[in-house]
Amino acid sequence: MSRLSPPSLVLSLVAFAILSGPTKSRADDWPQWRGPNRDGISSETGLLDAWPEAGPPVAWKCVSIGGGYAPPAIADGAVYGSGFQDGQEFVWALSEADGKELWKTAVAQVNYENIETKYATGPRATPTVDGDLLFFLGAAGDLACLDRKNGEVIWSKNLVTDFGGELMSGWGFAGAPLVDGEKLICQAGGAKGAVVALDKKSGDLIWQSGDLPDPASYSAPIAAEIDGKPQYVVLTGNSVAGLDPETGGVLWKAERPGKSFVVATPIVSDNQVWVTSADVGAHLYTISESGGAFSATEEYKSLKLKNDWGGVIKIGDHVYGDNGATFACLDFKTGDLKTRARLVGECGLAYAEGHFYLQNQDGIIALIEANPEELAEKSRFTPAEAEGKKTYSVPVVANGKLYVRLLDQLIAYDIKKS
Repeated sequence: MSRLSPPSLVLSLVAFAILSGPTKSRADDWPQWRGPNRDGISSETGLLDAWPEAGPPVAWKCVSIGGGYAPPAIADGAVYGSGFQDGQEFVWALSEADGKELWKTAVAQVNYENIETKYATGPRATPTVDGDLLFFLGAAGDLACLDRKNGEVIWSKNLVTDFGGELMSGWGFAGAPLVDGEKLICQAGGAKGAVVALDKKSGDLIWQSGDLPDPASYSAPIAAEIDGKPQYVVLTGNSVAGLDPETGGVLWKAERPGKSFVVATPIVSDNQVWVTSADVGAHLYTISESGGAFSATEEYKSLKLKNDWGGVIKIGDHVYGDNGATFACLDFKTGDLKTRARLVGECGLAYAEGHFYLQNQDGIIALIEANPEELAEKSRFTPAEAEGKKTYSVPVVANGKLYVRLLDQLIAYDIKKS
């Protein structure tokens, strides 16, 4: 693999100082897709509950990250992400303090010939940080493990050529890889099995879920425990299922064909699994175990939260997310609509300290009070850098900063109270 833009000696020393320290992420880091627990929730406190008209202060801005939609991961003083430029997908690391580049590594030469043209801008999946390792998934299925201290590629695979991967439609692989112990879990899709488990250190195949031959969706897998049984919950192009972590065997499955795309990450609460997607709507399933066998029972279907691409978040007994033009709050148990409001339309979202952070495709950023009785908008602004761009990304809240990706730029805003 070729390297791009070698850092200067000074930046190399900075990178070493930042990345050679402890590898356990800090409490307010955001080391993977949707944060520490893959639920979109930050545990931070002491954040601004309103912004100036022009938005919160800019801490720093990086204009050389390459095209892409993937929000960053933040761990141990560094910001990790990916981009696309001159036919190459690459991974980068920036200093969390000032946005200076620490390293940048080319991972794959990609022509995007099988990806919808208007979305052929760059990678979609947030990198996953695990100890000294970083895992990247590109839009054409290129999967790589890198040394996160210096960006060296340790191993690489391709979900299509190595595992027979197949997407449900043509928008590019987007399901961020999941690390569970020594395994790396990816939704590849295809007749050989929708999900693969690889040895995270070598990339060797441990298992492929052959009895779940679904096409891959754009949804990320999650690890859960239901009725005392650890499992991977996956939302594919055709179904939602729980897989045995040791064998990849299907523990339970509910048929749920998607239409053009299925994006939102599943929500697991106790023994219930909640999913949503465009056109199809939301479903709640109760997962039951009897005599070692699991089954899934549909509790309801609702068209009141048909989430497109931005994802949903469960706070307390309610689920929040956009339903196209409106932002909606549903009762998790019943599916009843609690409230809805016209805010910024379709949007990615994150949650921290009683507020949602919304980012729509035109780059509008809004702060919303998370109240199931009334969705009150507290602030909004549009970065000048968003003009003329379609930015299908999700905001990130970590260590007092709000991170906003605008295709080829990343802006870090200071949202900590003084």
